[in-house]
Amino acid sequence: MASLIAPENPSPVADAEAIRKAVQGWGTDEKAIISIMGHRNAVQRKLIRQAYEETYQEDLIKRLESELSGHFEKAVFRWVLDPADRDAVLANVAMKQSKVDYHVIVELSCIYSPEELLAVKRAYQARFKRSMEEDLASHTSGDLGKFLVALVGIYRYDGDEIDPRLAKSEANVLHNAIKEKIFNHEEVIRIVSTRSKAQLMATYNRYKDEYDTTITKHLVDDPADQYLAAVRTAIRCVNDPKKYYEKVIRNALNKPGTDEDALTRVIVTRAEKDLKEIKELYYKRNSVSLDHAVAKETSGDYEAFLLTLLGKED
Repeated sequence: MASLIAPENPSPVADAEAIRKAVQGWGTDEKAIISIMGHRNAVQRKLIRQAYEETYQEDLIKRLESELSGHFEKAVFRWVLDPADRDAVLANVAMKQSKVDYHVIVELSCIYSPEELLAVKRAYQARFKRSMEEDLASHTSGDLGKFLVALVGIYRYDGDEIDPRLAKSEANVLHNAIKEKIFNHEEVIRIVSTRSKAQLMATYNRYKDEYDTTITKHLVDDPADQYLAAVRTAIRCVNDPKKYYEKVIRNALNKPGTDEDALTRVIVTRAEKDLKEIKELYYKRNSVSLDHAVAKETSGDYEAFLLTLLGKED
């Protein structure tokens, strides 16, 4: 369930006027921006952008970028974009890190539906004039690059049908590769990157039944090996996306110096999807509410905006 609290039929023209008022003059009224944009879903935000541009002949996103700053500006920018366009931006930023942030690419490939991933790839091409696969190939190398390009390049079957015999066979293939420490075996990459989520779940469950432990516990070798870490992440994303996201948030908040990029990414991308359940998981795991943890580790307008997306009432 979504954590976002949005009214049913707000007026995009009235919202555009209120935002215009908030960004005019000497100081920006950040609270007004949060109170409007933090309570609008993707369709409503798009209508506001259109109304603003038609009325004031100005791009709302560019105006907000010029008025805001820091982590608050980055969070608002990602939130105001159309979801597919936002994810394309996140993917591009992830590729341009000194070490590619494989988490973003794996999330898009293993948690999003095939249709959602396709929409992101189209948005990527429209914005950056290159394919996501092309950019991944140029920013990565070796086993990690091969794996990420395979994840993004395939259009997975999205049905619920499974083949139990195939699950048994591929669980054995994975076990043998892990036992021999041939983690980059072509079959490992092929299975993890191409099979449907339902088939992968059947394979991972069969692996656990056959070998008395989860595949991720066997897939531990060099902690600095990005390829291995990406494979483990892909398996976790298929097995239990909400549990995976809870861990991303927990790690982001518990780091010495909060990882605002990861925190923003999860809250912004899941607020309209399943953030309410992720919050519940966080509370069960940590015995403290996510609202409280975010308030403790962030501050100012950035804190207020994240808490609004988390569903905290004004």
